[in-house]
Amino acid sequence: MTTDAPIGIFDSGIGGLTVFRTIRRLLPQESILYVGDTARVPYGNKTAETVTGYSLQIAQWLVNHGAKIVVVACNTSSAVALPALQQSLKVPVIGMIGPGARAAVRSSHTQRIGVIGTARTIASAAYDNAIQGLAAKAVVASQACPLLVSLVEEGWLSGPIAESVVRRYLEPLQKSNVDTVILGCTHYPLLAPVIQDCLGSSVTLIDSGEAAAEVVAETLVSQNLLASPAHKPQWQCGVTDMPAPFAEIAHRFLDSPLPQIRHVHLE
Repeated sequence: MTTDAPIGIFDSGIGGLTVFRTIRRLLPQESILYVGDTARVPYGNKTAETVTGYSLQIAQWLVNHGAKIVVVACNTSSAVALPALQQSLKVPVIGMIGPGARAAVRSSHTQRIGVIGTARTIASAAYDNAIQGLAAKAVVASQACPLLVSLVEEGWLSGPIAESVVRRYLEPLQKSNVDTVILGCTHYPLLAPVIQDCLGSSVTLIDSGEAAAEVVAETLVSQNLLASPAHKPQWQCGVTDMPAPFAEIAHRFLDSPLPQIRHVHLE
């Protein structure tokens, strides 16, 4: 493996492209290989054992195709499969939960922290445990927001429908007087303006994908894995099913032209 090998990123579907976008902005010299498991999305309604099995398969595919580091851009996979991935793979593995929790604890002045995510991520209590492992006296208010993924994928990022759904979900966090809220799903940054308006400017939003991207950069530096200055990066994107519909939605997640999207076979 050379230092010019790609950063591997995987998600259950399309949301991890927000992490792709952040890493590409933070580390523009790095090649990236992204895989969305569109054949088996969503992961949030599957057992922990099933999600772990899928995650191991797709992460190993990335390593087999040269990835020098693997980023688990799926909060569900990060919540239930990260230990198995870190034990099984011979490259560094970065998830969403730890970086997001650390960023929230650093940001919060009151140690009253909110977390929003999919039903599986919230039910796992992974963010709660990570936050309280860092700050034992922290009070965590968690809220599952399953409809937000559909809003993003339909392109309803603003307007009365998005505002009404977001406001309804965030009522418990407002009553808990949180001063920091973790966006615990990679789709949610696209709704950040609506979420911020609902919570008010005094509440800090933490994008777990941005926090993870910073850890990726730190890891590459500490392990001497940064790409060489002369490297010309390549950005590749693969999906396990239906590349065309993926491409139609993907432009909402990326702030520049899409990489080539191809069908990949994990077997």
